Amino acid sequence: MKLPLVKAGIVTCLTFSLFNGQAFAASELTNACSSFGEIQPNVNPSYPQINCLLTNSALKAEIPPEVVKAVATQENGEWRQFNDAGKPIKSDDGGIGLMQLTDKRGYDQKKLENDIVYNIEAGVEVLSSMYSRKDLPKIKGAGRKVIENWYFPVMAYNGTKPVNSPLYQETGKINTNAYQEEVFAEIEKQSYLNDSKLAKYPFRTSDFQYDRESTENITFKMLEYTLADQTHDSAYWFKAGDKVVTTIDVRIRKEANTSSGSNTVPNGTNLVISGDFVYDSTKINKFVWYPVQTEDQKVKGYVSSAYIEKKQSSPVVPIKDTVKPVISGATSKSIPFNSTFNAKSSVKAKDESDGDLTSAIRVEGTVNTKKIGTYNLTYTVADKAGNVAKVTRKITVYDHVKPVISGAANKTIRLNSSFNPKTNVSANDNADGSLTSKIKVTGTVNTKKKGTYTLKYTVTDQS
Repeated sequence: MKLPLVKAGIVTCLTFSLFNGQAFAASELTNACSSFGEIQPNVNPSYPQINCLLTNSALKAEIPPEVVKAVATQENGEWRQFNDAGKPIKSDDGGIGLMQLTDKRGYDQKKLENDIVYNIEAGVEVLSSMYSRKDLPKIKGAGRKVIENWYFPVMAYNGTKPVNSPLYQETGKINTNAYQEEVFAEIEKQSYLNDSKLAKYPFRTSDFQYDRESTENITFKMLEYTLADQTHDSAYWFKAGDKVVTTIDVRIRKEANTSSGSNTVPNGTNLVISGDFVYDSTKINKFVWYPVQTEDQKVKGYVSSAYIEKKQSSPVVPIKDTVKPVISGATSKSIPFNSTFNAKSSVKAKDESDGDLTSAIRVEGTVNTKKIGTYNLTYTVADKAGNVAKVTRKITVYDHVKPVISGAANKTIRLNSSFNPKTNVSANDNADGSLTSKIKVTGTVNTKKKGTYTLKYTVTDQS
């Protein structure tokens, strides 16, 4: 992870004012995890101890630990600060240690390399600062404890470059290779053990402006989203006495591990938290264990944080938007031949939930103003909920300009001379071109008899 340039005012107070003004000195974080032993220089702490350090650092910053641990996994899959020789781990692009921070002004590089607590705190501070950015989208009504609301701060931790666009600009498909998509897949895999799916954003390609060939950052056109699916609060803020409910048929373990005896309770069982969470002792599991008991106190033990959620006082039923957007201004019309026509001019779209969707209108069909006829255009627009509005419009290209007959002037000819009434007479039309061959002549001239004769020349275009 390449660390963005941090303003000096923030950096200089890093040691004393981490996490939005709440001091968390290294000794305090170390003390929170002291039960795992003393941290030794240039030696990787045990896996549960790193789990503890990441978790407590996240909680102090009011970041879901699920997010911080997934970022740490994405940056350094083995959760290591040092290699086997005791040297600080560095990536090819200069990323340092567990959180893969790049040396930037205001951070102590030696401490980033040799102090895993400092490395973790610095990484969490950077992630927290990304949440505070005003140019990154958020979920309407959601706060810091909602996991899905960290989608864009996680993206920014790695960089808001075109490579991390949530959608492929060309196809509109999800960019599963984007940094934040991989981190959120890691959350589903490790923190929810693939039994829960995080809510998805209703992205559209028009939400993002960027040039894939450029190194410039993405500009976010949509800064607030409403998610149709249920979002997920972090499971790490439960306290003794809190009521939770199981999300699957789950085993209540006698000890805080996956190998001890258990009693199975069904999905939807109400449980009561009976104490603080504890860490898994393995190097595999990244979740924590909560001591719980059923409401009748008949079953007691430990349950994985992956399988519980806050008990709701009443079921949360997402409000589904079924109202289509409205397209206006796409009425049928007639336009002159060879005039200028813009299919989107004066056409607008509005949705009661999403507001102005004019920029998202798609038009199928074309109008050739150089060819007389009637053309069909189809206007389509979709809102974030997937409701589609469609309007068909007829555009008629007409021609009201008469053809022009040339060369049919009055003239005098000799008696007994030869006379062809169509000689040097021509006709042209603005739309049809030459119509000389279609000229009709009414009347005759008798060159053997003196007198004045009247000829009438007529030609008709396709209109």
